[in-house]
Amino acid sequence: MAVTLNTKYLGDFVGDHELKAISPALYAAADTLKNADGLGNDFTGWVKHPVNYDKEEYARIKASAEKIKKSCDVFVVIGIGGSYLGARAAIEFVKSPLYNNMKKDTPDVYFAGNTISPSATAELLEICKDKDVCINVISKSGTTTEPAIAFRIFRELIEKKYGAEGAKERIFVTTDKCRGTLKAFADEKGYETFVVPDDIGGRYSVLTAVGLLPIAVSGADIDEMMRGANDAMEKMTSAPVEENPALAYAAYRNILYRKGKTTEILAAYEPSFAMMSEWWKQLYGESEGKDGKGIFPASVIFSTDLHSLGQYIQMGMRNLFETVVTFSEPNVDVEVPYDPANVDTLNFLAGKTLSYVNEMAQKGTILAHVDGGVPNMIINIDKRDEYNFGYLVYFYEYACGVSGYLLGVNPFDQPGVEAYKKNMFALLGKPGYEEMRAGLIERLDK
Repeated sequence: MAVTLNTKYLGDFVGDHELKAISPALYAAADTLKNADGLGNDFTGWVKHPVNYDKEEYARIKASAEKIKKSCDVFVVIGIGGSYLGARAAIEFVKSPLYNNMKKDTPDVYFAGNTISPSATAELLEICKDKDVCINVISKSGTTTEPAIAFRIFRELIEKKYGAEGAKERIFVTTDKCRGTLKAFADEKGYETFVVPDDIGGRYSVLTAVGLLPIAVSGADIDEMMRGANDAMEKMTSAPVEENPALAYAAYRNILYRKGKTTEILAAYEPSFAMMSEWWKQLYGESEGKDGKGIFPASVIFSTDLHSLGQYIQMGMRNLFETVVTFSEPNVDVEVPYDPANVDTLNFLAGKTLSYVNEMAQKGTILAHVDGGVPNMIINIDKRDEYNFGYLVYFYEYACGVSGYLLGVNPFDQPGVEAYKKNMFALLGKPGYEEMRAGLIERLDK
């Protein structure tokens, strides 16, 4: 398998009988997901998406990606949450966190609409000023505040630079199939459109047009991603827990949660995994954090964060567990050179590779944290490439759906996300929120 789960460091924290005890509920949760007869079942289209995806649209995605590659220097992806995290995670996982700075024959890819920061927006506009630009706005409704504002700003940039007719060739819209203000606007303007599927929520949508167009523009092989997801689907939806890393991951997370381990730290030793961790945090945070329940998802990049958060993990509150991500094979390697002066006293490392040093840091840290009372699981991935990305995405999504049902929540809604939006609209003076605005201002002035 491209992804495996190693639980040998859970021996002091979880007994074999506990996995056996939770198995009936685990399989029931898995059946609920596969049969699409549980809470939120209208949003389980991703379960069979690796075989049921729209082949005609998929071909248009690839064709549009080729067009964008040839026509622009900068590709701006406008979206928030699941409309941007997956694509950015994929590009950094497969290519590099430094993708935009690397020598390549594909456009730089920047992300907007995930913040309302004037500085961040102005800086990106400055980057685009003397470059050929295309944009992809991703929004189901077209009215989500952050991406809608960004789309206004960057659409104005495109139209001023290329005119209304030229803009039609440079603006790509991913939105609802037939409803919503953005869909109507895109049709009126003649923009190329792609679909946010009705039965797949944003945080589960990375392998739909939502993520695939930006990923393809970066030069990543989306065929391999879909092949990896398909192989994962065949494994995760059929194998028993003993042979199924997704079911095992869901089971052990819930066993640890019932023992008071309410925070999960996803730890990786590659900076290229940082945005994958951000995507994972949204996936599990929005899926499980409701009804007063849920494991809090946190993340670290080691060995960097060993010099900041390592102390807390080693000796802080014992309400956490770690899931460590490792790779069997580095994409590249670097050898530590010999220094005749041995100023840093590190000549004992001369001739060794950084991947070897990194591996020893992983193993030493896992042992230290286990000794400190922190349960550890290890997710091992073959390597950083498109196939493994697709496989890993499906692994996490399937485990999340099962884990949410095992927890007793709807893994596919996010009612709490709307609370801040209502307050923000009221404070900004949106029509219809006048009475609410007065009450909020009074609270703020106290």
